[in-house]
Amino acid sequence: MKKKILISTGGSGGHVIPATILYEHLYEKNDIIISTDNRGFKYLDKKIYKIFLIDTPKLNLLLLPLNFFKILFLTIKSIFFLKKEKINLLFSTGGYMSLPLILAGKFLNLKIYLLEPNLVLGKANKFFLSSCKKIFCYTKQIKNFPEKYTNKKVITYPLVRNEFYKTKTRKINNDKFRLLIVGGSQGASIFDKNLKKSILNISKKFSIKVIQQTHLNNIFSLKEFYSKNNVENDIFNYDKNFIDKVSGTDLCITRAGATTLAELSILNVPFIAVPLPNSKDNHQFENAKFYLKNNACWILDQNLFEEKIERLIEEILSNKSNINEKMQNLSNLNFQNTWLNVNQKIVNILDEN
Repeated sequence: MKKKILISTGGSGGHVIPATILYEHLYEKNDIIISTDNRGFKYLDKKIYKIFLIDTPKLNLLLLPLNFFKILFLTIKSIFFLKKEKINLLFSTGGYMSLPLILAGKFLNLKIYLLEPNLVLGKANKFFLSSCKKIFCYTKQIKNFPEKYTNKKVITYPLVRNEFYKTKTRKINNDKFRLLIVGGSQGASIFDKNLKKSILNISKKFSIKVIQQTHLNNIFSLKEFYSKNNVENDIFNYDKNFIDKVSGTDLCITRAGATTLAELSILNVPFIAVPLPNSKDNHQFENAKFYLKNNACWILDQNLFEEKIERLIEEILSNKSNINEKMQNLSNLNFQNTWLNVNQKIVNILDEN
């Protein structure tokens, strides 16, 4: 008999993409619904997923009384929904968006599982540790993790979309050095404003192609700038075939969201991580530091970005052995990382508990 599973997510792509990967791992033998807020809704294909929209308000001290009543209302709404759909198991990818659903799940004594993709335990996940059966993590060394709940950790390889495993091998380009610039689902204005002049200077010394993700409003101006200066470019906002851009990349400049780094890692694409300085609990820096410890990336402080990025890229281009070394170290990290291994870990834990 199929389990009825609800996967709770929302907010940024960093929460929603892992939820869709969980869906891929579980949908064949289970009946699954994905819940999300309005922000996360845009990342979900309504033709594929059965979606429950629950727009949890962001917790704000000034609006605490109003938020309390909203959360209470949404929790009651969630109780009725979970009962109506006969949900057996609730899986949360973290964030305040899951609050009403997990509270409802606790009230109904459902099995609750958590996912922590970052190397710093999120506040929502920490709050519900006592109520969950297990929490899936990518490493044992998670900051802010209470020692008394260590037995609830399940260590798995990072959740990466199946097409990345199928591609696996990075495409080799012999014509131009391909530089991918990724700001993540939230975008990164620093890459748009403070990088193009450096790239122009670099293009005068090295043959490069720029592949850059940017905000929809910036596509025309960036494309015009590069084209005007004879820099081959591919400027985009969102691309369903994003994997083709990644797999054809020699080097990536990126924020340090857990999913983005995992996708680059599985394809052995070396990267320069520029962690978002105001990310909660500095989790982006901790995510990138994991790869730095394995000599698989470079990290650049955002405050020094404009000053140092041009010289760093030139050093990398001048000595390709650095890139080759990091590619090999990324390959070593993913030696046993397969879709089947991750799938078996998730399915076995859910069946055992």
